[in-house]
Amino acid sequence: MDKNTIVGFLLIFALLIAWQQFMAPTPEELARQQQIQDSLRLAQVQQDSLARVAAAQQAVQRQKAAFSATDSAAVESELKALFGPFAMAAKGSLETYKLENDLMQVTFSNKGGRIVEVWLKDYYKIVLDSNFKEQKVPLRLLEDPKNKFEYLLPVPGAATGLVSTGDLYFDASLQGNVITFRANVGQGRYLEQRYEIAPSSYNIKYTVDFVGLDLVLNQSEEDVVLNWVTWLDKLERNTQYERNYSTIYYKPTDDDPDYCSCTSDDVEDYSGQRLKWLAHSNQFFATILLPQTHFNGAVMRTEVLDPEDEDLKKLSSAIQVPRNGPFYIDMYVGPKDFETLYAYGVDLQEIIPFGRSIFGSINRWVIRPLFDFLAWLIGSKGLAILLLTFIVKMLLYPLTYRQIYSQQKMAALKPVLDKLKAKYKDDQQALQMEQMKIYREYGVNPLGGCLPVFLQMPIWFALYRFFPAAIEFRQESFLWATDLSSYDAIVYLPFTIPMYGNHVSLFTILWAATTVWYTWYNSKQMDMGAMGNNPAMKYMQYGMPVMFTVFFNSFASGLTCYLFFSNVLNVAQMVITKNYVIDHEKIRQELEANKAKPKKKSGFQARLEQALKEQQRLAEQQRKKKKK
Repeated sequence: MDKNTIVGFLLIFALLIAWQQFMAPTPEELARQQQIQDSLRLAQVQQDSLARVAAAQQAVQRQKAAFSATDSAAVESELKALFGPFAMAAKGSLETYKLENDLMQVTFSNKGGRIVEVWLKDYYKIVLDSNFKEQKVPLRLLEDPKNKFEYLLPVPGAATGLVSTGDLYFDASLQGNVITFRANVGQGRYLEQRYEIAPSSYNIKYTVDFVGLDLVLNQSEEDVVLNWVTWLDKLERNTQYERNYSTIYYKPTDDDPDYCSCTSDDVEDYSGQRLKWLAHSNQFFATILLPQTHFNGAVMRTEVLDPEDEDLKKLSSAIQVPRNGPFYIDMYVGPKDFETLYAYGVDLQEIIPFGRSIFGSINRWVIRPLFDFLAWLIGSKGLAILLLTFIVKMLLYPLTYRQIYSQQKMAALKPVLDKLKAKYKDDQQALQMEQMKIYREYGVNPLGGCLPVFLQMPIWFALYRFFPAAIEFRQESFLWATDLSSYDAIVYLPFTIPMYGNHVSLFTILWAATTVWYTWYNSKQMDMGAMGNNPAMKYMQYGMPVMFTVFFNSFASGLTCYLFFSNVLNVAQMVITKNYVIDHEKIRQELEANKAKPKKKSGFQARLEQALKEQQRLAEQQRKKKKK
């Protein structure tokens, strides 16, 4: 590994750390979040929206106390006081109903008239048994009993002024692929929720209607708050990835999609601001509410749970829903498939965390369609990664050729540079000046060939986000890797190593091994004095792969597989180009021709030489002072 490659790796490592820091919340963001937590603004938000949830919970507790009474008349009286006109719907027995198509089965409960489980038939959740063996279990969304999907109805006749539909028992009517829930208040007045599913679709047509309730609900409030709470289950093996890619996404009607913080607790207040859609999202699956018109506002909160908790995160949204007439919503519950979400035409594909910068654009419009085509062409995601790597390397080969050609010019100068090192072994400043003269005399740039490294960085960073975000890799196996969106664990350790984990990734080990071999092969003919005769730099070229091994161990195996294939192709290109493509005699003739040409020293070179001379003069003064 020459100096150019060392510089390239250092830059990649630095940019990778910078990228991780960029993904982490900044001190300003943390301060802003804390300010939100403590400020009057949050107090106002809680007063206007989230405090309604607490009021509803108080009503639930009072309801339980009412049912503990033995006198039926007392129960009726208590229910009337708690729920006002909705008292008749406040008692009943729990029943469940199912709708299904070829892709999913949806289970509903008459209590709250809501979805209590969605079974996705084509997807599985992988769990590890006590022996770290993978077991497939059905994948179910929205199944947590702590979840909520309830309307907080402003009812002046209720004791708290608020009735939660989550406490009401709805009358159910099931016809074909449509189920209707009604909470009646008498005299033809009711709250209706209607669900309809179509064949071969993850979309649920949902309608809520407040029929004849104008005189029942508080007329001063035009909106009803939909309190939507989702406790996200841990669906993936790599919970660190899953946690960082799970959050609430939303789209203001006049702005681009945005999201709550993925790495820390967050509150976003869009009260009174129209929203086109809102999504509670895992890494690869999401529940999206897409109204036919728009929501009138929302307050969204994400809470990151302890890693040891059975759940991943708690997502809460207090959504302002207009109550004037039927309100139509497309409710999508399913995988975050790009083409499916893109077909809605309202930027739903932005909930796939490909990135929002140029890297995200590369992923969405270059890498993704190219990879989909390759996977379709050869029928294997792993082989498609190999072919993608080959295509990238071939596109960059002209630059790679220039890099290897520059290295071979440096190698041809090695005998000359060795003589300089022997002559000036005790004077590093003089050695550096003489080396610069040699480089200029023979027309060699010691930093030549760095361009391919820089040009590959955007692709590399794009792939860093692509593999753990694209559902196409989820649970796709290749060789020993069982999930290209997660790490390829060949061994599980009985303990956890900080920053490394409790497993060993074979693709990462292979990448590190090929990097070390490539470094050794590439440095055999290189002038290590170009590194400034610094032993630390010489050993760093072998230490870098070890550093990255720790960093890459928990990366998506699709990425480490790409890096390993890339290394193999690097080695192949180096060997073939060096031994069969490059004319070494031509290089020697070129160096001699450059030596014979008259040289014009650039201003930069003159200043650099002057600086080295000044360093040499100061060093000489220091030596004389020590002798005295």
